[in-house]
Amino acid sequence: MSSNILTIIKELANMRQLDLDKIEKVINDSLLTVLGRKLKTENELEIIIDYDRNYLAARFLKEVVLNDETLGQISIQEAIYDYDENAKIGDMIRVEISIQSLEPKLIKNAKEEMAHRIKRLEDDRKMFDYEKQKHQIVYGKVKKSDFNGYTVDIGFAEGLLPVEEQVENEYYKIGDHIRCFVLNIKKRGSELIVILSRAHPEFVKKLIELECPEVVAGDIEIKKIIREPGVRTKVAVKPLKNNVDALGAVLGQKGLRIEQIKKELHGETIDVLEWNENPEILIANAIGPELIEKVYLAAKGKFARLVVSDENKNYAIGKNGKNVRLAAKLSEYKLDIFTKQEFEEKISEERRITSHVNELDGVSTKISDVLKEHGYTSVQDIYKASVNELKNIESIGEKIAIKLKEAAKHF
Repeated sequence: MSSNILTIIKELANMRQLDLDKIEKVINDSLLTVLGRKLKTENELEIIIDYDRNYLAARFLKEVVLNDETLGQISIQEAIYDYDENAKIGDMIRVEISIQSLEPKLIKNAKEEMAHRIKRLEDDRKMFDYEKQKHQIVYGKVKKSDFNGYTVDIGFAEGLLPVEEQVENEYYKIGDHIRCFVLNIKKRGSELIVILSRAHPEFVKKLIELECPEVVAGDIEIKKIIREPGVRTKVAVKPLKNNVDALGAVLGQKGLRIEQIKKELHGETIDVLEWNENPEILIANAIGPELIEKVYLAAKGKFARLVVSDENKNYAIGKNGKNVRLAAKLSEYKLDIFTKQEFEEKISEERRITSHVNELDGVSTKISDVLKEHGYTSVQDIYKASVNELKNIESIGEKIAIKLKEAAKHF
């Protein structure tokens, strides 16, 4: 075994791009494992690997016995003849044995152990190489389609585009070429699985990097991406240099760069907006600054009310509420959109709800107490009640009821 195993191992290491030091450790550990099953700790087993002499051996202590029966024993006759003429039973004699002189079964077991460990080493190297592709865009060809998703040949491996990482209404045939984002590398037993995605927000980010060198160069930062795959994506960008137009760079001349990305995403709408640390400006940018008349932030909590014109309300909300929903996720604020009239009505309603009936013009303490007794405590209660309901209350006639309603209406 030792006459050619080291040469073979070196050639294997070069061919499969494996580290020679790690291969040496594989040989050492494999022989320690296999021979160690036949020996005890007190045998003090060590492995000798000499590439220059192409020599592979095991050195260990053997116990002198009358007739040897195990690898860790040596007969008294052999010990005296080959090692020490003064040897006696019970002595421990250090021997060095070429691996090729071991019994064939041990050699076979050692080879199998080495092959197993080299396979593991090769898998680890592949995993390391694959990890370098993680979170990158790859280009491949669809090989198979089943209930798990699409199997894609991406050159260095086969990738899986699972159902949950696909974009709804995107369909591919066997042989179609496809771009994907490498989401993860998983190890399942001895098999490496490359998980692909076309639905992840990072896929859009990587597409932007392909089209916009200013992002790769560090002149522009992509602060945040919010995406509803196949429908709409919002990308917030920030210039990192004073002389850089972040929006213009990402959009490209006449919008050509962003059009290339939309084409790859099969027409998905992409809104590019400028990031701002001021939440009022950021929210307006996220909805569409040309649509917003005013942004009101709540004194506490992340709530905002947006005022828009009647004709812009539907645009601000977006189809099925997608525009405002994505803007809310991007800004991390709960957003409510109103026309100017709706906003004024909302403010008036809240003022009525939080105001006591005794704050209404012309309401005496006596009338206030009567209204309270009948469950009318706020101005809003009066506003919602009808004249008939109010005039039937004791001490409240029709004339007072009408005055109460008018006061609540103009409160």
